[in-house]
Amino acid sequence: MDKNSKIYIAGHRGMVGSAIKRNLESQGFSNIVTRTKSELNLLDGSAVEKFFEDEKPDYVVLAAAKVGGIVANNTYRAQFIYENLMIQNHIIHQSYLQGVKKLLFLGSSCIYPRNAAQPMHEDALLTGTLEATNEPYAIAKIAGIKMCEAYHAQYGCNFISIMPTNLYGQNDNYDLEKSHVLPALIRKMILGKHLLNNDKEAIKNDFNVRPIEGVDGSFSWDIIYSLLNKYGISGSNEGVSITLWGSGAPMREFLHVDDMAAASIYLLMHYDAPDTLPSHVNAGCGEDLTIKELAEIVRKTVGYTGKIIWDSTKPDGTPRKLLDVSKLNQIGWKPSIDIQEGIKRVVASY
Repeated sequence: MDKNSKIYIAGHRGMVGSAIKRNLESQGFSNIVTRTKSELNLLDGSAVEKFFEDEKPDYVVLAAAKVGGIVANNTYRAQFIYENLMIQNHIIHQSYLQGVKKLLFLGSSCIYPRNAAQPMHEDALLTGTLEATNEPYAIAKIAGIKMCEAYHAQYGCNFISIMPTNLYGQNDNYDLEKSHVLPALIRKMILGKHLLNNDKEAIKNDFNVRPIEGVDGSFSWDIIYSLLNKYGISGSNEGVSITLWGSGAPMREFLHVDDMAAASIYLLMHYDAPDTLPSHVNAGCGEDLTIKELAEIVRKTVGYTGKIIWDSTKPDGTPRKLLDVSKLNQIGWKPSIDIQEGIKRVVASY
């Protein structure tokens, strides 16, 4: 890619898309094309077709997707498979029709079987049963990988895929119903700390920035407090407690979104679609920790001193999700932000 290449980032307002945009701009790429949801509905095939015919981008980063944590994935199953399939079908097909030089499709580590051998190598794809709670989303992402491979095999398209581990960082989703585990932990503990300090004003300010179920800081304290309780942030005569889903035993790997952006751009510049399968590349740090260990890091960073209660009646999800990142390392890229430093950055900017 040269600095004048026209690069379309689908999903530029999302956590990954915005990080990729920031990274490209910092390197001097100035011909970046974006569209908001109101400007371009990616579920509308005709609208996507017209956009590609008008803009004719040289490169495409497909970071647009319907995403969420275990609750959202398990609740909105039809939306997760339908919307993700439609988005990627439209963009990948139009990229082929309009002669895009290279496309990067962003997937997820949930594509691998629930009980895949750890760490999960790219070869583990389609070798076992998926985790039930996020199966619709995973199937959509697997379809995206296979679509890129098929378009390369039949049409010679240089379409590649990157499969990130759990991501966190700037522009993350802190919606307590739909967020992933790390942003949910951070927000719950920050709110729990405010509750411990009886700082109602700080809690109301938090609701003003990130309303919960349409409730902002202008609502009565009783309503705000009832929502805190609903999402497991409770105060009583015995002190403040935060209730977290599951046992805390599952192990997870985390990659800061700035590292993910760097890996994505590195692949765009240094990795072409291969003729041998699998073609996709895992992106992670190669190390994991338990959710309980993660919670303790967040607790310490935030300064929350109340109780943590683990609700084992709630699902844990996949027992372990550690990626084998040897392929990415061999291509020439490694991350630079460890989990403790990354969480410090996120908490400081929350």
